[in-house]
Amino acid sequence: MQRRKFGRDGATVSAVGFGCMSFAGFYGATEEAESLRALSAALDYGVDFWDTANVYGPGLSESVIGKFFRQSPGARERVTLATKFAIRRMPDGRRVFDNSAQYMRECLDASLQRLGVDRIDLYYVHRYDERIPIEDTVGELARHVQSGKIGAIGLSEIAPDTLRRAAAVHYIAAVQSEYSLWTRNAELGLIQACAEAEALLVAFSPVGRGYFSGRLQDCEDFPEGDFRRENPRFLGLNWRRNRDRLVGFLDYAKSLGVAPTTLAVAWTLAMGPHIVPIPGTRSAEHLKECADAGDLALTAEQMREIERLLPVGFAAGERYAPANWVGVQRY
Repeated sequence: MQRRKFGRDGATVSAVGFGCMSFAGFYGATEEAESLRALSAALDYGVDFWDTANVYGPGLSESVIGKFFRQSPGARERVTLATKFAIRRMPDGRRVFDNSAQYMRECLDASLQRLGVDRIDLYYVHRYDERIPIEDTVGELARHVQSGKIGAIGLSEIAPDTLRRAAAVHYIAAVQSEYSLWTRNAELGLIQACAEAEALLVAFSPVGRGYFSGRLQDCEDFPEGDFRRENPRFLGLNWRRNRDRLVGFLDYAKSLGVAPTTLAVAWTLAMGPHIVPIPGTRSAEHLKECADAGDLALTAEQMREIERLLPVGFAAGERYAPANWVGVQRY
């Protein structure tokens, strides 16, 4: 497994991380035992950069990780652990964003308790609350760095200019954004701004929410609660076009002797030395396909062939349904 620089003190993380949102049922029902097996497998595969959030469940994903740490002596010391705050889910189902100092403290303390740890290595602002200047939010997070409750500060779904403003106040160790072969918006300045700030670009959904696995055929049968039921890329004509466009990529992966999941994650890794994809799964077997990308170095010729098969902008449909765009900074 390749390693990638994390922070400015010489620390590193596995080049492929682990997104733990699936533990909370975003892609259908899950079982705790299955999630615990996946966490154990992650360490076996050398995947030691784990990502969760307080709203995954809510709190369920963090609680599963906390249980794993309690059951696995020494595991906590092997993991660089990231979680997030800022999203409030209201009784009527609405999501609102709160970056206030009080809410930050409440969420941080609750996450520490669920995870069973005394420090979170990377603490993200899950969504930027534009009522509060980002400089003030980062300044408050910096106080938690000084207190030792968090090790580093991260931002999620923000624009390059917001990163630059934040970095002027305190070092930002990571920025999380969706990035994959079919979602390449980050190339329009965010990847570059992260390099400038010496921050990781943490790429979520590098397998396109299961798309690049090649295992999805009939998306009309997604179970109740599955995030993709409302996602434009998995609906109607968009899905049929996207499914057909994937065939050449699947054949190419087969010709290379690798799983298409592995090839998709490896492409993301190859797009920059400061990019760390965090594929999400609750399956140890699927995680192995993702982790294998950490040992796959693509040649320039292979990258050109992938770009030929799936050129920038090939996807039909937007990456989010209208309701999910709320809080995401566009640029």
